[in-house]
Amino acid sequence: MRLLVTGGAGFIGANFVRATVEQRPDVRVTVLDSLTYAGSRESLRGVDSQIRLVEGDITDAELVGKLVADADAVVHFAAETHVDNALADPEPFVHSNVLGTFTVLEAVRHASSANPVRLHHISTDEVYGDLELDDPARFTDATPYNPSSPYSSTKAAADMLVRAWGRSYRVAATISNCSNNYGPYQHVEKFIPRQITNVLTGRRPELYGTGANVRDWIHVDDHNSAVWRILRDGTAGRTYLIGADGERDNLSVMRTILRLMGRSADDFDHVTDRVGHDLRYAIDPTPLRDELGWRPEHTDFESGLRDTIDWYRNNESWWRPLKDAVEATYQRRRR
Repeated sequence: MRLLVTGGAGFIGANFVRATVEQRPDVRVTVLDSLTYAGSRESLRGVDSQIRLVEGDITDAELVGKLVADADAVVHFAAETHVDNALADPEPFVHSNVLGTFTVLEAVRHASSANPVRLHHISTDEVYGDLELDDPARFTDATPYNPSSPYSSTKAAADMLVRAWGRSYRVAATISNCSNNYGPYQHVEKFIPRQITNVLTGRRPELYGTGANVRDWIHVDDHNSAVWRILRDGTAGRTYLIGADGERDNLSVMRTILRLMGRSADDFDHVTDRVGHDLRYAIDPTPLRDELGWRPEHTDFESGLRDTIDWYRNNESWWRPLKDAVEATYQRRRR
């Protein structure tokens, strides 16, 4: 298989590429990434000689068209993803998430006239909005879209484009909406690696509001194994929700990190809550498990978190150059 991975130098994309190279030697991988602050050649170190890395913008129609024409399948990770950044400046999110997805879809549509190209689009559970904290319901593929941030609204728009191109142009596409990922190579602006690296650099961890907000955590390796299962066995036109039954409130996650790192459970600061902060996400992955037979392997969240802490402890050279700028940005936005 000739596989094009957009955004393959970012957090989830780089882990996907690394796993593909290690587990599927018959797959020829090309990565397209703009190598912004959230994408790094360093995240592909060790497999870089086994892939083709192309630096370029996801909205560059000529470049994307050439790369897609030379592919049998495309996994589309490329996106701006950090909610705080979207609240500060939504324009890059419209550019990458909406126009970028349109560019990929058009490239797949035109290339498929000569050689069918399979597309899998990576999305988020945030397109569904949020659930009440005491609501037993979980998101399904029938849950109405109700995005609440500039980030989630652009991902919702991208999902709708994929569905429309599937129906109007018969693009062979699937979509997956996944819950919150954690694991190695995640940028230190995100919740779990930010708190880990705060402790490692002697800073006080910080928690939005009371920490009652609930997220449904999944290890990045489980997410990516599900993506491969969908790419291989999924039905074109379908949406699959990827989750690992990992619901936890942010306060509990914070206290678990502190305990695993030998700190007091209350050794953190509460800070002003994020505007429009979604209350609860929860994924129902039943169709993915029943229809495609997928199961997560990292079902012990604490064990996965301990491994993640160890990774950041042992890979300071990867995250240290990013840390000061991230903390400066957080400080500036609170003024």
